[in-house]
Amino acid sequence: MDERRTPETEAPEATEEERVEQDLGELLSKAEAEREEYLALAQRTQADFENYRKRTARETALAEGRGIAKVVKEILPALDNLELALQAAGEDEVAEGFKLVRNEFVAALARLGIEPFSPEGEPFDPSEHEAMSQQPVEGVEAGTVASVYQQGYRIDGSVLRPARVVVAA
Repeated sequence: MDERRTPETEAPEATEEERVEQDLGELLSKAEAEREEYLALAQRTQADFENYRKRTARETALAEGRGIAKVVKEILPALDNLELALQAAGEDEVAEGFKLVRNEFVAALARLGIEPFSPEGEPFDPSEHEAMSQQPVEGVEAGTVASVYQQGYRIDGSVLRPARVVVAA
């Protein structure tokens, strides 16, 4: 028998090849769509994780700042009393020792980002100063801080404790 190929016998094979190619094309397009879907999911997950990491870092920094502020508010009265004792002590060796202790306290606070401020001569600002009294003071313009009872403290630019002041009337 002559095994020559005729157009009739080639058609089914060509159809089979076309179907395989078509199936292969469909599989490739499905695989490409799935790849794109998984890539987008991975990118969203990565972005979500990065946002979570940043938010956690911010929250940790805020909590640390609140903790420092709370501890410092407890220590400030002792530092104020040390200042008063120094003013009353005069200039002997004991007073010098107290000054060293005070300076170490102030340096430790500075390392934590806490700075004292004494607004004498500045305009009164109720967001930074607490008026203890108001009285006429010769040579000082009304509304100006004439003297400071107790210095204030800032932490990273925010008022931790307002300065207690006498305001010129």
